[in-house]
Amino acid sequence: MRVFRGHTKAVNCCHFCFEDSKFISSSHDCTAKLWDISSGRVIHVYGNEHTALISECTLTSDNERMMTSSYDKTVKCWDLHTGKVLWSVSLDGLVTSCNVSVDGKLVACSLDVKNAVCIIDATTTSAVTCLNGHHSSTVTRCQFDPETQRVCSVSSDGAIKLWDMVAQRTVITINQAHSNVISDCDFSLNGRFLCTASWDKSLKLWDINTGEFRHRGPNILQGVHNGCISACEFSKDSSILVSGGYDKTIALWDVDAARKKLVLKGHEDWILDVTLSSNKQWILSSSKVAYLYFLFN
Repeated sequence: MRVFRGHTKAVNCCHFCFEDSKFISSSHDCTAKLWDISSGRVIHVYGNEHTALISECTLTSDNERMMTSSYDKTVKCWDLHTGKVLWSVSLDGLVTSCNVSVDGKLVACSLDVKNAVCIIDATTTSAVTCLNGHHSSTVTRCQFDPETQRVCSVSSDGAIKLWDMVAQRTVITINQAHSNVISDCDFSLNGRFLCTASWDKSLKLWDINTGEFRHRGPNILQGVHNGCISACEFSKDSSILVSGGYDKTIALWDVDAARKKLVLKGHEDWILDVTLSSNKQWILSSSKVAYLYFLFN
């Protein structure tokens, strides 16, 4: 286990990049940082632009650009190599999350005002769609599916919604999907499963590709975290799921068997994000106490 220190406030987001040789992080200290894993050093600081905490950072698949969302009501696109802001879009409310499509052409973001989800053209910076009143409470996370055909949004209202980009309508609504706030969501790369993480201490796997969840419900993963679950992510091959929570633990799950594989401890405070390397050998997690752990699987 290695610890990376550098942010001055809670680190709420982290992602591997550049073939798992580096990772990006964002923080409540209004900065994002690019780290070299082998040396443990910060390569670049992306700062002096956001005036309030960064809620999320997300990378294009070619590792050329980074999008950041912030409580300063903006979404910004950065050149990952030069650190320059390529564009900035101002929105009506606090931006609680952002996600970039696989092809890098679209950015989805969620707003606290009107419980909205907005989709931005990453080339023209114009709004493609803005779904006001999409949920009945704050939208906590949004994500494109692997084919960029649908956008999933989850909310503190406990609901899941999938917006179809072609049909321009909500094609799946699951009300009361969880009994408490849904904090995170993630699509498996094969597009079959959607995982949702919740403050009700459970993870749920929804087979949205076949629609089987309509008859059998989701696979429920629980009994490991004894506090709110804050983050979840599938491995690239969709065989493993990793989760992190406010109980300061990380759990690894076997997706096919829908059971726990491993529980890791070491954080001193709430875990806010977790991610897996492409080869499933490393786990990166970020914490409320302003540093990151690099856990070797």
